[in-house]
Amino acid sequence: MSKLYSSVKKLGLVMAGVVMVSASASAVAQNKAIDFKQGNPFSDGFVAGNTLYVAGQQGPDASGKVTGTDITVQTTNAIAAVKKVVEKAGFQMSDIVSVTVYVTDLNDVKDMNKVYIKEMPDPKPARATVQVAGLIGGAKIEIAAVAVKH
Repeated sequence: MSKLYSSVKKLGLVMAGVVMVSASASAVAQNKAIDFKQGNPFSDGFVAGNTLYVAGQQGPDASGKVTGTDITVQTTNAIAAVKKVVEKAGFQMSDIVSVTVYVTDLNDVKDMNKVYIKEMPDPKPARATVQVAGLIGGAKIEIAAVAVKH
């Protein structure tokens, strides 16, 4: 019995090692930057294995400038920018598990939430909302996200 247990235990460890090596190899093979532009200090997103990290998105217009001074317009644009990165990486909005929302004025959160509730899929991801002193380009909002393929 002890010899059989030992053989089964060794087989289990070998199989676990094969699974671990296989998972590690595929994670390394999938790592890629999303929308990295030479000279920029960051990518819009980065895929590591089955996880996508979306950098803070403000949702500028085609010229690269933040549009609208209204929080609802900026929230709509920021979520659209997150969606663009998510889909370009081969993920879906429903894969988002965590969001961090940066706002320059906590008084805007009520109006931001109206858009957020409408635009983000259910169930809503875990979220932190943080007031900051300022955002690049004079934006009122920036949204970062983490998505995991199921």
